[in-house]
Amino acid sequence: MRHFVFRWAITTVAVMAASSIIHGIRYDSVASLIGAALLLGILNAFLRPILLILSAPLILLTLGLFILVVNGLMLLIVPSIVIGFHVDTFASAFWGAIVISIVSWILSAFFRGSDGRVHVLTHHTQIRRVRGRVIDPDERG
Repeated sequence: MRHFVFRWAITTVAVMAASSIIHGIRYDSVASLIGAALLLGILNAFLRPILLILSAPLILLTLGLFILVVNGLMLLIVPSIVIGFHVDTFASAFWGAIVISIVSWILSAFFRGSDGRVHVLTHHTQIRRVRGRVIDPDERG
């Protein structure tokens, strides 16, 4: 559950960044922003894999660039369901999806552990001492 909330928060910040950078994306209230981020996360979890499988030949033909089109389509679907969230054109959705992907990637890097899962960064209060000895270069020989 914590993983879901962190992903949702990261997506919300990314959608907010995209709306401030891309002029064709806007939201009327914070509730519509949060709802748009939630729906975008749900669409990316369930509908996007199906679209990626169906468009696999185009993805291979364009060396993966068609994935950007699929991401733009996901963002273009959101305003038809979430009231108060607006995406004017496909070009806005395309560039907005790129901004959302970049911001999400950067923010996720701060919370990703070595196992690939999302963890909250914490300060470790316990410091382990390393036992060993230091060899002084002057004493060697």
